[in-house]
Amino acid sequence: MSIGSMNRTALEAMRLRRAPLELVIFDCDGVLIDSEALCDRVVAAELTALGWALSAEECSTRFIGMSFHDMCPVVEEHLGRSLPDDWVNAVVARVATVMASEVETVPGARTVLESMDDIGLPWRVASNSSHLEMQAKFGRTGLLPLVSGRLHSADDVIARGGRGKPAPDLFLAAAGEVHPDACLVIEDSVHGVRAAAAAGMQCLGFSRHDAGERLAAGGAVPFHDLMDLPALFRAALETGE
Repeated sequence: MSIGSMNRTALEAMRLRRAPLELVIFDCDGVLIDSEALCDRVVAAELTALGWALSAEECSTRFIGMSFHDMCPVVEEHLGRSLPDDWVNAVVARVATVMASEVETVPGARTVLESMDDIGLPWRVASNSSHLEMQAKFGRTGLLPLVSGRLHSADDVIARGGRGKPAPDLFLAAAGEVHPDACLVIEDSVHGVRAAAAAGMQCLGFSRHDAGERLAAGGAVPFHDLMDLPALFRAALETGE
């Protein structure tokens, strides 16, 4: 892909990185897997059954990027009562069932992931989704062999007393020994962008359907096509040479 056809602001951001790029951390939903509309549909049905009538579109506006664990206090405050103890597990199971039969990849996702070895960049996936959901999503789309051993769930950090996005814990856990300055996060939600900023990591904000103003306001550099990523990664690596 030619430089002229990609987002020039993102290209310049890669060329001006403050540290050499050593690790890319991808979000899952909305970046690699086109799952958000399906998830919103399931959650809207669940909340409506509890007495909070929301459309799938309203669910997206209120909860995009949030973990189910972080949704609980919001839902409980609205309903004025506690949720059942097994509510999160029950919703996760229902979402996973839908994903296993309906979900598709975001256009370009497979090509980008398959290019990472040729580019020479280590990478991970860090998601507020559970491992059960991610197994269903990546299994359905045929990406499971590519992502195996690279998946980090908010459930992992929550089990250790941490929090999912927008807290930085998940991205820091995915980075491991790699310094935050050497990481690059690919996100599509404001919660994810905030988590990257809190972790001290540069973020490219994937905005498929608009100019990405909300992501930019959170500190991300917007881009609009996954197929731009290999060239952007290479530009970052050339800067560090």
